[in-house]
Order: sequence, then C-alpha cells, then structure tokens
Amino acid sequence: MGTEKLKKIAILGSTGSVGRNTLDVISRFPERFKVVALAAGENIELLAKQAWKFKPFLVSCKNEVLAQKLAPLLPKGVEIRSGKEGAISCATHPEAELVVSALVGAVGLLPTYEAIRAGKDIALANKETLVMAGPLVMEEVVRRKTKLLPVDSEHSAIFQALQAGRREDVSRLILTASGGPFRTRPKEEFPNISREEALKHPNWQMGAKITIDSATLMNKGLEVIEAHFLFGFPPEKIEVKIHPQSIIHSLVEFVDGSLIAHLGIPDMRIPIAYALSFPERLHLGLPRLDLIATSPLTFEEPDLEKFPCLALAYKALELGGTAPAVLNAANEVAVEAFLTHKLRFDLIPVLIEKTLQETEIKPLQRLEDVIDADIFARIKAQEILYELEKS
Repeated sequence: MGTEKLKKIAILGSTGSVGRNTLDVISRFPERFKVVALAAGENIELLAKQAWKFKPFLVSCKNEVLAQKLAPLLPKGVEIRSGKEGAISCATHPEAELVVSALVGAVGLLPTYEAIRAGKDIALANKETLVMAGPLVMEEVVRRKTKLLPVDSEHSAIFQALQAGRREDVSRLILTASGGPFRTRPKEEFPNISREEALKHPNWQMGAKITIDSATLMNKGLEVIEAHFLFGFPPEKIEVKIHPQSIIHSLVEFVDGSLIAHLGIPDMRIPIAYALSFPERLHLGLPRLDLIATSPLTFEEPDLEKFPCLALAYKALELGGTAPAVLNAANEVAVEAFLTHKLRFDLIPVLIEKTLQETEIKPLQRLEDVIDADIFARIKAQEILYELEKS
C-alpha cells in the first residue's frame, strides 16, 4: 500500500455535497491520492480552507470578482482562475489523471467533455453531462480510450452488478428510488408544498437542486437517461422501482431470472471511493449495513400521475436528439423558480412539459447543438414561467 504511486485528482464542484465527500475520502488515504486542482462556485471561504488542507496547484471559482476576494485567502503558490475557462483549466490540468465531475447542472458539461478530450479518466457525478450530450460524450470516451466511472449510487450499483454476467445476458436494469418526501402525500396537497418541506429528503443529505429533483422524481428520470447512454441499454430495458429504505441501490436482472442487487448504507462516500480506487476497494471505516435493523425492504411501482417528471424523461429519451437537453434546461429553470418562490411545486412538471412541447427538437451532431438547445430551452422556459406566474 505505502509504495503505490499517488493518483492525482482534480475535483469540479469541490464545495458541493459530492465534492466535500470526495475530499473526505481522499483525506483518509493521503498515501494514495493527491489533489491537483479544485473548481467551485461561490463558496470561496470553504474553497480557501480546502486549498490550505489539500495544497492543489490550481483553484477556480465562479467569476473574476470572487477570484479577487479569494486570492488573499489562499496559500502562496496556488494559481487562481475563474469562470468557465477556470473550470476547464482544472478539468484539463496536465497533472490530473482522474477528474471528479461533481458540478451541479448543465455547467458541468463543457469542463467534463474537455477533460475527456484531454484523455482524463472521469468519476462522473454530474449526470447532466450524459443527459444533455450522451452520444457525443460516449463517442469521445471511446475515441480517447478513457474510463467513465459512475459516482451516483444507482449507477455505481449497476456498474458493479453488471460484472456478475455477460452484457448479452442482461434482461433489464432496475433503478431504485426512495420516492422522496412526498411518496405518500396526496396529490391534492401538492400545490401547497413548501420549499422547506421539499428540501427534507428522508434518506440522503444532498444539495438543494438534486433534493428537489428527488422530490419530483425528475432525478430518477435523469438517471434513466444517464443509464441509457452509460450502459448502452434501450429505454424499455431500464425500469424504476420505488424502494423507500434506500438500502438496495439498484439491480440487474439476467435472462435466467437472476437478480443481482447492490446493497449498502445510504452514504455517498462508498460509490465515490469505488470510483477513485477502481478496481480496488478501500476500507472506509463506515458503519456496516445491519440487515435486521433495516428490514423489511419494500418496493412499489412509481405513481406517474403524481410524479409526471419521470414519464417526461422517458418521453425526452424517446424523442431523442436535443430533447433530453431541453428537458434538463426546463427542469433547471423550474427548480430554481420553485426554490425562489416563483413557481408552485405542482407546476414544475407543467413548465417542463410545455417547454418540451414548444421547443424545436433537433438532431444531435456536435456539442454546439447541445449548447444552443440549452439556451433556447431556457428562454422558452422563462417565457412559460412568466405566463404561469400571471395565471
């Protein structure tokens, strides 16, 4: 163990939930990992603390104004950059071997894509990269011969379960979902759901955006799209089941009827560590899963009438081309509007569906097609938001 070469890591989104958990794992294994670059958004105080602890060569924050405030807080010799170019510089840092892509939302696409083009292996927590530009990203992964290792607990579970058999013997992938905080809430009460209620996830500690996505089940819809591109199975072979305990993280069914399930406590450090150390496993010292205490484990079909966002994700996948990018853009606008009290919870899927209906879906041939679709969908979603606010 002690004589192993240090693996050099760049982290995009270092101050977010996944970024902080990644640094927690790295801090437990200083003999195995070295942080070379950190990219974050607006939380420059935390970014400065991370820089002092991990001594990266390069840090980046959201914009030049914040970079000027950050400069005096940093150790000597740490280079500072900002904005989109700064994040790309971190993602493509010459020393980095593995890039942890943990920025939230569409902003993560370009730096992750550029990291792949630079030949870096990717630990992917930014699902929007594959949702928006799946075919283009996977083509580049093959071309550059890089590894794309999933960090989401569900995709990590499938990635591990697939190793139990041959791809041609897989009959379906089953993604599990907790059902969020409103699984048993009557639909009639959805118009009155508050921001505070929606941010209380029953099992996981996550950032605001992904927590709202979990409450609407859009998070699971985005994961279906991600799984389609990541593993190469058609949408009809990817199913979602509600599993309120969040102990079984996902399953793979083979043609002989065997189901291979991945179980574990709901702690993001487990899939993060597996992506960092693949194909090895690290002794994290976390609590073991108590099968007796967590019993019984139950499953339900998702209620698509109460949670139409999941059906909208399948619809976008069926439409193909730029439709998943449009779906993602509309969802980001809707979630931000809900978090800032401009849109009712029950109108989130309404805004997304209208945006999908009213935005032209085009073929996906190059990255510019994705970026254009994202911009146009956001403009359309803002127009629809304005109409919904008036009504």
